[in-house]
Amino acid sequence: MAYRYRCGECGFTTRWATESEVEDLAVAHYADRHPRMIPGGSVEINRKNPNSLGCVPLFGLACLLLFLLIASCQR
Repeated sequence: MAYRYRCGECGFTTRWATESEVEDLAVAHYADRHPRMIPGGSVEINRKNPNSLGCVPLFGLACLLLFLLIASCQR
């Protein structure tokens, strides 16, 4: 599953990550931006596509195809 944290004090949000990574990022954010406050906010779960990698696979495929096209043109 993928999780994202939203700060309860400001508009800060983390990237989609594992639950433990999001918790660490939230604690670090509060220590840096809101010292002496108890961490609050909310955690979202990516229910649409919890294993989503975004457009990274598509970008990788496009780069591979471009590389193959360039390699075939040099012959």
